[in-house]
Amino acid sequence: MSDIIRLDRFISECGGSSRKQAVKIIKSGRVKVDGDTVTEPGLKISSDVKVTLDGHALKYSKYSYYMLNKPQGCVSAVKDHISDTVIEYLKGVNARGLFPVGRLDKDTEGLLIITNDGELCHALTSPKRHVSKTYYVLTDKRLPRGARAKMEEGLDIGDESPCLPAQLKSKGAVEDEYAYELTIKEGRFHQVKRMFLVFGCKVTYLKRISEGGIRIDKKLKPGEFRSLTQGELNTLKEE
Repeated sequence: MSDIIRLDRFISECGGSSRKQAVKIIKSGRVKVDGDTVTEPGLKISSDVKVTLDGHALKYSKYSYYMLNKPQGCVSAVKDHISDTVIEYLKGVNARGLFPVGRLDKDTEGLLIITNDGELCHALTSPKRHVSKTYYVLTDKRLPRGARAKMEEGLDIGDESPCLPAQLKSKGAVEDEYAYELTIKEGRFHQVKRMFLVFGCKVTYLKRISEGGIRIDKKLKPGEFRSLTQGELNTLKEE
């Protein structure tokens, strides 16, 4: 079903420009609607009409979906008066209305989904859905024998109830540290760090590598992002 939308908003949301920039673009005669040049920014059009900018077709989508490889040192928020936010890394796109799905700690790296689709955000973050999230973890000590079994049973980290069963894989030693992959189905405060601390192990590095059935793109360096593929989006919506 198509939406009725102002042309300047259409250009802004498709072209990665601000609304003010979109107005200037339209008034300059660079935009055509169904083959006709249009210079009126307030023209209301159907979202499924053919719109071109400098001869290039624009496709309107009500929602945007991005995969960010979150770097350390920024916060999972839209605005912050002290630290950089994850939204600031989305260079070249119209970030109005975008927000991170859930959060990663300031010192945690990895997969963070950013969108303006509130329904998808709720589906992925609702405690009732138990969406899987996998982390690559480095610790200062090796986990003791029996730690995996306790995590799989549901570990008590001092909350009102034990954690849901988690899956742990050892990835061997990395220089003087020990590597693991931990899959959890919750998002409690500092959960991964607290789970390892139960066994006297301090987490020295933490990176989320998958969520909701999709894995982080290995080509993305910390701070880089890309749009989700249709296949990845379908996978998230099936969770």
